[in-house]
Amino acid sequence: MKYVLVTGGVVSGLGKGVTASSIGLILKACGLRVTSIKIDPYLNTDAGTMSPFEHGEVFVLDDGGEVDLDLGNYERFLDIKLTRDNNITTGKIYQSVIDKERKGDYLGKTVQVVPHITDAIQEWIERVAAVPVDGKEGPADVCVIELGGTIGDIESMPFIEALGQFSYRVGAGNFCLIHVSLVPVLNVVGEQKTKPTQHSVRGLRSLGLSPNILACRSTTALEPNVKEKLSQFCHVPFENIITLYDVPNIWHVPLLLRDQKAHEAILKVLDLQGVACEPSLGEWTSRAELCDRLHEPVRIAMVGKYNGLSDSYLSVLKALLHASVACRKKLCIDWVPASDLEIAAAQESPDAYRSAWSLLKGADGILVPGGFGDRGVEGKILAAKYARENRKPYLGICLGMQTAVIEFARSALGMVDANSTEFNAHTRNPCVIFMPEGSRTHMGGTMRLGSRRTYFQVMDCKSAKLYGSKNYVDERHRHRYEVNPEMVPQLEAAGLCFTGKDETGRRMEIIELPNHPYFVGVQFHPEFKSRPGKPSPVFFGLIAAASGQLDGWLTKNKGTASAKPSYGLSNASVLMD
Repeated sequence: MKYVLVTGGVVSGLGKGVTASSIGLILKACGLRVTSIKIDPYLNTDAGTMSPFEHGEVFVLDDGGEVDLDLGNYERFLDIKLTRDNNITTGKIYQSVIDKERKGDYLGKTVQVVPHITDAIQEWIERVAAVPVDGKEGPADVCVIELGGTIGDIESMPFIEALGQFSYRVGAGNFCLIHVSLVPVLNVVGEQKTKPTQHSVRGLRSLGLSPNILACRSTTALEPNVKEKLSQFCHVPFENIITLYDVPNIWHVPLLLRDQKAHEAILKVLDLQGVACEPSLGEWTSRAELCDRLHEPVRIAMVGKYNGLSDSYLSVLKALLHASVACRKKLCIDWVPASDLEIAAAQESPDAYRSAWSLLKGADGILVPGGFGDRGVEGKILAAKYARENRKPYLGICLGMQTAVIEFARSALGMVDANSTEFNAHTRNPCVIFMPEGSRTHMGGTMRLGSRRTYFQVMDCKSAKLYGSKNYVDERHRHRYEVNPEMVPQLEAAGLCFTGKDETGRRMEIIELPNHPYFVGVQFHPEFKSRPGKPSPVFFGLIAAASGQLDGWLTKNKGTASAKPSYGLSNASVLMD
């Protein structure tokens, strides 16, 4: 097994996750099998209980793992399926060591950070790296490890020490360290400054790790004299200094690495030059260039409650991008704070109220993503009402589906107090209820999580056709509340179709309005399985409906159980025209 470690210096937010994903992609394009590990030095066991404002979205894996959003980047770039163990946290490591100590596994020894914590980290990395994630048998050829945070952070010290020991143990030909750093340009002098990177590398070396490759973030490509200076002071070969300058979209980052021969530098350090081939990135290149050329807009109103940080909805944004590129449209997101749509906002902040409604009405389609808590819920219900009454394409995800059901009960059934027990525990018409298996006392890992199977109840519906007229589909879930099965007959009698249910037939998974251009709600999170070139079907449906293409697509892809629907970019020839 070969290991590539990606670290970061100077400041956070440099794009280590995208860099690590791009490194994995270019190695995979060279014919190697790749897996990924993300190390997060925080004490939380996982990302499940973190606020999206604090840490961005929580990405959910097939096995129910609630992990850092960077694992979403890994899955999207490499088209692999990771497990919860591919995300290492300080909480997980310390918990495993403490559990062993309580069992007496250390035979009375004093348990210390070195060697017990550092050994546990190394053992975890080796164990997880050997698990195949690409559907094939046997371990991968290369494991890309991203160390979260910045060199010098106190909480990452045990991991730095462990990785220093690990690099020595596996040997120089099996370990490559890539350090991502910042080369800023001061407006006053207009010169690329190398000192921050010099100090960052010096700190890294003082901790026992020496970089083989420098990946320098900058607004423009590094000047040759700047690269020479970095090479001299950081003890890194000139040809191993890569510039990651600003690009139109992140799909260009692997192409930057390829064009600067980063793969050759990595393969040389890992002694893989005789095994790997030249990277084959033809389809990826065409997709990145096509994305740059798109100019006809499709406007989607994102009615959310975490709009202050776009990373809160990162996978949703990526799924919309995948679908819009497949439809040859330039994606334009109109951020609509859900609370600004509510009646109370008209008195408290009338300008924000008018702006929110103007954006909603001017959009080609409406998306209401998932969320927790009652803030903004009435605004989401109003968004669903507007989409239903004005035949505006609508996609509701998780809470977005639940609010659509609540709105329908209020409007079509006259249940003015219809609500979810999450927001009103005493409502007389509970359309959405707490799931029986959920825990009311513990938050972490107690939701309905991971891949679950949804069975289509009818095949003559948009969602089934978008999924290729299959009998069932497997999608990832993350929720505590569900549509009340006791109210389903009333809702169906009023015209709301529950086109997808779980294996028991009691848990509602997909809703549709049959006589609407596109009004779909899903209890699951389809964004987590969307990939470049393979967009999520329901996201594709939203964008296609919003751009007037859905009816034509449904006619062209009538679909049978064995048919594989085409989403535009799955065919390389389509990319090249």
